[in-house]
Formats: sequence, structure tokens, C-alpha cells
Amino acid sequence: MVLSATEKALTTKAEPNPEAVGWSELPPELLQTIAEKLITHTDYLRFRAVSTTWRLSTPTAPLHLPTQLPWLMLPFNQTRRSTQGATRHVLVDGLGQRKKITSTSRPFFSLSANKSHSLHLPESSPHRRRHRGSSHGYLAFLDESPDFFLLNPLTRAKFHLPPLSSFPNVVAFDFSDVGREYTLRAPNGDVSTRSLSEMRDLFIKKVVLSSSPSVDFNFIVFAILNQTGDLAFCKNGYRSWLFIEDAQSYCEDAIYCNGLFYAVNKLGQIAVCDVTEEFPRVSFIRTPPQIGGDLLYLVSLSSEELLLVTRYLDLEILDYGTREFRVYRLDLSGPKWERVTSLGDQMLFLGENSSVALSAFDFPGCKGNCIYYTDDYSELNYDGMAGNHDLGVYNLEDGSIDPLPCCYSVPQMRWPPIWVTPNPC
Repeated sequence: MVLSATEKALTTKAEPNPEAVGWSELPPELLQTIAEKLITHTDYLRFRAVSTTWRLSTPTAPLHLPTQLPWLMLPFNQTRRSTQGATRHVLVDGLGQRKKITSTSRPFFSLSANKSHSLHLPESSPHRRRHRGSSHGYLAFLDESPDFFLLNPLTRAKFHLPPLSSFPNVVAFDFSDVGREYTLRAPNGDVSTRSLSEMRDLFIKKVVLSSSPSVDFNFIVFAILNQTGDLAFCKNGYRSWLFIEDAQSYCEDAIYCNGLFYAVNKLGQIAVCDVTEEFPRVSFIRTPPQIGGDLLYLVSLSSEELLLVTRYLDLEILDYGTREFRVYRLDLSGPKWERVTSLGDQMLFLGENSSVALSAFDFPGCKGNCIYYTDDYSELNYDGMAGNHDLGVYNLEDGSIDPLPCCYSVPQMRWPPIWVTPNPC
């Protein structure tokens, strides 16, 4: 039998190469170069787990990673069934180490992995605290006391913010005056009182960060007040909050982009807030009024593209839900909002979180041209009444709405789910 050259090559036993380097003996410089090409935290953990050499050659905190696919933080003791009907839970801490289930763990559902990670998070106890936004991987928590802090659920890094009692419209705080601990002054001068739980549940609408606190020591916190429509901010190390004058009512949503905070009012007009100096400076982008939509969101698609998303709701007692989303792109030559009919492979994550835009191409299991949304408006969120929360996946192409893969029904669920971008740094 005559063998071809290819067959000879396949059947001939290769001679050992004395100069070959084993995979566990690759030089640290090469390993670092390879690790910096990885774009997901999961891949980075797997890379470091190959061997001791690989782990020692790469930093624990991968500062190079881009924005990660958000996880959905679910209520306590929430089980989930996959589309095949099998419940899948992986119990890990922020570094990928397995941990025991405890009563203080919270499930975080990963869309790309189609499974839940249970993280130890006693700070999220629904009996005492409420979350008021997630930004750069940090959750903002309010306590029944004036305590206000940021927490990274992966690394458990914690940063304390000025207390609720330090906002400019809080004129007095007295723990001993039960049920009327806070005294507030309204913009018209009227004075009223609030209890500890009322301030915790209703005072703050949303918190947005300029950057990750663990990476940038000079981070800035931007807060939207729920009832007055005021905008406030503090910098790391401040002992009290400051109001941004002239921007009241620009309280629908806010994002941070290109060194500035952008806040939108009910008509789709923008207040651009520069809080880098001692005194805030505000300018305005006065677009023609956007009429329609119950909720508005701002999304930074890139450093040069700003989107406005309007959300239309069907509201009935104990039966409510999202009906439609519409997307607009800011044209500064007008200025005006131009309707967008397709996002391409981009997907948007909206809700109580700082809005996120990502490419579906980078994350298997996700769909482009879709909006992944959660419930950030329901008055049922904190009254203990039965009802499902409004969350799903909206397809911008045909207007269809699909349930999230972790779709569930929980009676008397006090906290709606919230998107949290995993931040291992």
C-alpha cells in the first residue's frame, strides 16, 4: 500500500522537540498579553484557573475588561427553571469560589450562561434596606437610618456616602421623634415630616456614578430625588449633598458621558451638568418636546451617540405592563431627536440601573436590536401586595415582547429585580 504525503504525516510519530515549551511554562509576558485579549470576566477566571503559573502571571483585578453583560439580581430564595425545565444554580463568590447557600444570599441570573450565581449579600435584606440604582457594578443602598452606601456584590467593596439627613432640603433629623424623624422644606417653603421608612423608600429615585469607586478615587455620585425633582451630587469624601440649581424637573433619568452628567425631563429636553469644579455649571439642549411615553431613559450608545428611549405602559389596578418602546437618536444640529427603527446588533438594558448598551455579538445567548427591561415604576414594589413585576425583552423589529429566561411569579415580592453589571475590580 502506497501512502500519500498527508497520510504519512498523520501516521508518523513526531519526534520530541527538546526546545518546545510546555503550556504551563509559557513566559509571564506572553500570558499577560493573552489575558489582556479576553473580554469577559468568566473567560478571565477560567484562564487564571489553568495553572499556578498562569494565575501568578495575571492580576486578580482585570482592569482592562470592558463593560460586562449585566446580571439580573433576583429576590431572596428565588428559584428559576431553564427552558428545559431543570433548575440550575451555581454558588460562587466574587472570585469564582464555591460557597454555601445562606439566608442572606441573593441569586444573580446570567443571560449568557443561562444560570444563576448566588452571592452572599446580607446588606440587601428587604426588611431594612432598599436599593436605589446600580452603576459601574455597585448597588446603592438606603437604610432605615440615614445610612447611604455603595456596595460591589462581587468584591464586597463598600463606600459610604453622605447620609440622607445631609441633603439641603432636610432641615432637621431626630431619631427620638418616632414616625416624624425627618423634617423637610419644599421648594415653596412648606415644611413637612417624614418617617424613617418613608425616606428610605421614597426620597431617592435613582443614583448614577461617574466611574467605578474602586478604580477612580475621585468618583462622583449623582442622585435624582423622587418627589421634588431635584438633582443632587456629592464627590468622594464629601460630608453632605449639594443641589444642582436650575435643573429641577430634569428628573426622568440621568447618565454620565464624556465627563458630564446628562439629565432628561418629561419633554425629552436635556440638562447637561458639569460638577467637576467647585460650583456646578448647567447648560441645556432644548429639543422640540417629545410628546408621549410614560417613562424616559437616556442611553450612551458611544461617546458621540446619545439615545432617548420612551416607554409606553398599560396601567390597570394589579395588572400593568409595558406596551411599547420607542428609540430616538440626538441630532445636535437641530437640536432634535430622530426616530431609530433598528439598533443593529446593539441591545439596551433599562430599569433602575444606569442604562447600558452592548453588542449582542460579544455575548452568546443574547439578541441584538432588543431592549432588556425591568420594573422601575410600580407602586406595588414596596407595599407587600401580590403581583408580578413588569420585565421582559422587547424586540424593536416587530414590537414583540418575550419573557426573560428567568421569568418567574412570586407573590408579595417587595423588591423588583435590577440589572447589575459585574465589576471584578
